[in-house]
Amino acid sequence: MTDMTVKTPWHLWAVGAVAVFWNAYGGYDYTMSMTKGAAYLASAGMTPDQIAYYEAMPVWMTAIWAIGVWGGVLGSLLLLLRNKLAFPVFAVSFGAFLVSRVYTYGLSDGGKVMGFMMQDGVKVASSMIMIIQTFIAAGCAFFTWYAWTMSKRGILR
Repeated sequence: MTDMTVKTPWHLWAVGAVAVFWNAYGGYDYTMSMTKGAAYLASAGMTPDQIAYYEAMPVWMTAIWAIGVWGGVLGSLLLLLRNKLAFPVFAVSFGAFLVSRVYTYGLSDGGKVMGFMMQDGVKVASSMIMIIQTFIAAGCAFFTWYAWTMSKRGILR
């Protein structure tokens, strides 16, 4: 019987590093939102109505947000450790992100409330917010797909 080892491709380290930084920002944002509350949200450009919306978010939605954020961080670390659990963890994280979007735009008035934000004293239109949300969704989908692909190729064990 031969022992075949699969060489780790260079891109795993690159994608893993980007995933860590990408998801670390989500972790930072979540932590600051939970610990500094309204002051942090206002410093991020949110209006008083938007801050009130976040503060009134139900506990189950805060849990979904936490699962999405910390699942992304954990998935990133598992990817760098070449652990096959990276794929299901990224998948759950992506699913939590999608549930949060359903809540914001379908189950609550979040779409109306989040219509714009102040960015450096300038109103950022809802179309820009949708572009940002699409970019985040694409990132989540990419990391999930990448972990699945690396798992199928035997790179993740």
